[in-house]
Amino acid sequence: MDSKKYLKLILILGSLTALGPFSIDMYLPGFSAIAADLNTTVNNVSLSLSSYFIGISSGQLLYGPLLDRFGRKKPLYLGLTIYCLASLGCIFVTDINAFIGLRFLQAVGSCGATVAAMTMVRDLFPVKDTPKVFAMLMLVVGLSPMLAPTIGGYVIAGLGWHVVFLILMLMGVAILIAAAIGLPKTRPADPTISLKPKPILRGFYEVLREPQFHTYAVTGAVAFSGLFTYVAGSPILFMDIFSVDEKTYGWIFAFMSLSFIGSSQLNSVLLRKYKSEQMVFAALCIQSVIAAIFLISAYFNWLDLYQTIGMLFLYLACLGLLNPNTAGLSLAPFTRTAGSASALLGALQLGLGALTSIAVGIFVKDSMLPMVIIMASGTVLALIILIVGRRNIKPLKAEIQD
Repeated sequence: MDSKKYLKLILILGSLTALGPFSIDMYLPGFSAIAADLNTTVNNVSLSLSSYFIGISSGQLLYGPLLDRFGRKKPLYLGLTIYCLASLGCIFVTDINAFIGLRFLQAVGSCGATVAAMTMVRDLFPVKDTPKVFAMLMLVVGLSPMLAPTIGGYVIAGLGWHVVFLILMLMGVAILIAAAIGLPKTRPADPTISLKPKPILRGFYEVLREPQFHTYAVTGAVAFSGLFTYVAGSPILFMDIFSVDEKTYGWIFAFMSLSFIGSSQLNSVLLRKYKSEQMVFAALCIQSVIAAIFLISAYFNWLDLYQTIGMLFLYLACLGLLNPNTAGLSLAPFTRTAGSASALLGALQLGLGALTSIAVGIFVKDSMLPMVIIMASGTVLALIILIVGRRNIKPLKAEIQD
C-alpha cells in the first residue's frame, strides 16, 4: 500500500472513530448553559452524557452483525444518517428529557462509524500492523479532546450551545461524503450470516469464549473506563470544584489530550522493540502506581488545580499506551466475524463507560475523591483480570483464526 493511500485511509478511518469522542467533548463546556436554558440542573444534564454512552455501547451490538451481513458501507451510511438527524433535533430541543433521548439516538448513529472503522482496520491491514494502525487512529482521535472542548467553549460563549450541535451535524454530513468517496469495499455482503437473535447471540458467544478476546477486551474496557470517568467528572471537577470558566476548561481539556496523543504515538515507537502483550502489562503496572499516589493525595486533600492536572495527565498517558494494544490483541483472532468482534469490544468499553459516568453523576459533587476512587479501582481490577486471563491464551497458529 503506497503512503498516499495509507494516509487517506488513516484520515478517513480516524475521522469515523473521532466522531463519537467529538460529540462527547464539544458540548462539555456548555453544561451550565444547557442546564439554565432547559430549566434543570447540571447533574441532570450529565445524564445526557450517560445516555450517549448507553446508546453508543448498545448500538454497537446492532451494527456488528449488520457489518458482517451487508458489508461495511451500507450500515455505515445508515448510522451516519441517524447521527445527522439526531444532531439536527438537538439544535431545536427545549426539554431535558427530549435532549437526553436525542443524545441516545445520536450515539446509536455515531457508533456505526466507530464499529465500521475498527472492522475495516482488521480488513485492510495484517494482524501484526493493527496496533500501529490503531495508534495512528489515536493521533486523529486525539485531536477531538484537544479541539472539541476548546472550540465548544468559544462557540458556547459567543453563539450559544445550540450551535455546537449544528457544527456536529455538518461534521456528520462531511464524514459521510468522505466515507462514500474515499473508502474501498473491503468485504462483500455475506448472506450466510443470519440476523436472527439466536445466531447473533451465538456469534457473540463464540467471540467471547476466545481467551485472547475476553482477556484483552475486558482488561482494556475496565482500564479504559477511567477515561470515561474523567470525561464525565471533568466539568464538575474543574468548573464547579475549582471554579474555572468555560474557556479555561476547554484549554485544560485540550492540554490533557496531549498525554493521550503523545503516549499513543510513543507506543508505535516502543512496538519496534517490545510486544503488545508486554506493553499492556507495563502500562497497567505504571498506571496502578500513579492511581495509588493520586488516591492517597486526594484523600488527604493535598492537590491544588495544577497538581490535579498533573496527576490526571500521567494517568491518561498510560491509557494511550494501553488502548491500541488491547484493541489489536482483542481483534487478532477474527476475520469473517470481525464486525461482531469489533462491536463487542466497543460495547464492553462504552458499556462500562456508561456505568462509570452514571456513578460520577451520582457521587461526584463537591470533592474529587469519588472520581479518583472509581479510576483507581478500575486500574487495579484491569491488572488482576490481565494476570489471571493471560494464563489461558494460546499463541495464534497463523495470522488469522475464525
